[in-house]
Amino acid sequence: METLIQQIINGLVLGSVYALVALGYTMVYGILGLINFAHGEVVMVGALVALATVKALAALGLPAAVQLPIGLAVAMIACMALGAAIERIAYRPLRNAPRLAPLITAIGVSIVIQYTVVLISGRSYHAYPELLSTRSFDLYGARISPAQIAVILISTAAMAVLLWIVHRTRLGRAMRATAENPEVARLMGVNVDRVISLTFVIGSAMAAVAGVLVSINYSVAHYQMGFVLGLKAFTAAVLGGIGNLAGAMVGGLLLGLIEALGAGYIGDLTGGVFGSNYRDVFAFLVLVLVLIFRPSGLLGERVAERA
Repeated sequence: METLIQQIINGLVLGSVYALVALGYTMVYGILGLINFAHGEVVMVGALVALATVKALAALGLPAAVQLPIGLAVAMIACMALGAAIERIAYRPLRNAPRLAPLITAIGVSIVIQYTVVLISGRSYHAYPELLSTRSFDLYGARISPAQIAVILISTAAMAVLLWIVHRTRLGRAMRATAENPEVARLMGVNVDRVISLTFVIGSAMAAVAGVLVSINYSVAHYQMGFVLGLKAFTAAVLGGIGNLAGAMVGGLLLGLIEALGAGYIGDLTGGVFGSNYRDVFAFLVLVLVLIFRPSGLLGERVAERA
């Protein structure tokens, strides 16, 4: 029973991060119909910017309680600027181009960002300082750390703020109108270019939060950390129904739980043939199964085929 509870905790932590990153994918897709494969690198940039900020604040003698919120704020600002630049420079000129052109561009932007970071910070893994207490708490025989609690609480708060923005603000109404029909939204006075740019900015802010939370939880950051995380978050978005905010959150949590439970029990189920190091297989197996049996995702709308 303790193992089950522990894996559920681990799954909720993983799923919270996947959901945060998946929201960035689904917001951009919902408005532009574009898969921003550079989104995972924005996560990585957020983690490394926060790390550099935390180190600078530590050198000034500021306490850890101050380092974390300031590091998170600086990372969000940097990633928001990066997201706006990516949209303006790489994607806006290709908005009316064939679908393949933005896809290839997104992959190119991902590679450019990744190796620009290599030039700046190197290829080595960077250890994250202990910003939170390392004392774990007992929960029905399982252990949960302050870092894991912070991941769940901060990601939940960030997702709640995003939902409030989308459903309760003027910007949110403009985003939903642009997603429904950009030409009609433009005729109604909506600045579509501004809305699209702000969508990238908000998604990048969420990516920054996810990058910092992942690094705090695992105490490490490196230039390739966003690649697999981005692919898994994309899988979560597809699982929930890409273009659907609630679907991205549900898909992220489900994928995290599937991955954690699979890693916890695959050894017993296969007689030790496979170990927990095969946990990445579950994410992409889920992607294949969803694309075969439910291409629109769990919460996505089924589109009737035209005769």
